[in-house]
Amino acid sequence: MTPDDLAQALRAAVLAQRFEATPDRLQGGAPLGVHPSIDLAVAVFPRGGAPVAANVLFSREHPRGLVARFDAGTGAVDNIAFHADVRNAAGDSYAWLPGADWSRIDFPAWFGQGPRFVAPYPASLLKMMVAVGVGRLVDDGRSDWALPVAYGGQTRAVGDWLFDMITVSSNEATSALVAHLHARGALRREGGREVHNELHDLFAAQGLPGLRIANTQPEGGWGNGAGSGVGQIQMTAWDALRLMWRLDADAPAQPALVSPASRDRIRRALDAQQLNEILSSESLRQLPGWVPGIPARFAHKTGNTQNYTSDAGIVHDGELHYLIAVTTSLGSRYAPDGAATTWQMPALGAAVHAWLKTAS
Repeated sequence: MTPDDLAQALRAAVLAQRFEATPDRLQGGAPLGVHPSIDLAVAVFPRGGAPVAANVLFSREHPRGLVARFDAGTGAVDNIAFHADVRNAAGDSYAWLPGADWSRIDFPAWFGQGPRFVAPYPASLLKMMVAVGVGRLVDDGRSDWALPVAYGGQTRAVGDWLFDMITVSSNEATSALVAHLHARGALRREGGREVHNELHDLFAAQGLPGLRIANTQPEGGWGNGAGSGVGQIQMTAWDALRLMWRLDADAPAQPALVSPASRDRIRRALDAQQLNEILSSESLRQLPGWVPGIPARFAHKTGNTQNYTSDAGIVHDGELHYLIAVTTSLGSRYAPDGAATTWQMPALGAAVHAWLKTAS
């Protein structure tokens, strides 16, 4: 398997789903009509061989897909110009509304050079950046997993907040930990603006430009209403995958984001994931028309809102070991009743897994 083999297999797997035909509730169930934004990355670890990785990206501007190229030194994508998502004065995402004219939207340049790709909001996948930030606090002696932290009328240990943030995607737990990051000085605001962000410094130092969690609030606010959220919090699939790589003790070594003890704590929460409803679909087996997804052990974190869905994690299936990450504009408005997103997402996960199983 070569990187080009993998990239072309990923392109084919996405195109086979015909995502542009996905029924859209905001259009009365009519087809979406344009290709949604999909940023998909995979890294495979053949036993005894070098890792093989690829990243493909699709949007209404690139319906046949772009294949990312990685800088030989930093490993970052270097042939695509990533632009940030946008929201209006009311705090609403409008780029994904039916009839949105992207030629009239000023998507802020984020990083990179080449054809433009508007990065969809990562939804609750962002909680992995919070987890890393808290792990760093513990590693530096500025916090402890057993430390009681009060938030929203509850007092719980830092480790318990983290477990709920990852396994059931608790927003309250996320706010508690964001407030803790501010209280311990990892994030700081002065005069109504962010003046210090240790996570951004960490990601920049490690060549991870596609990870950004900006303008959160000292009281724990991290959504649109707090002035953060869409347009301020960003994750590319490739750098979300590389974050997961650093939490995978079985993968070839990468520069560490956290200590082995903190890595293992976060990994245990990923292994206990209860929301298997995007690339895997075990949580949805009871629904009519259920479509199977990744059929293997999947330590991962999902994200889902009306406009966005995402998933990233670590897969083990016998000899097969790989990482997969995806961010998309395919949120719950495209989902059948009771599901998180369109059945095409677990179908995509299953297709990628089947190809990797055969190729490896």
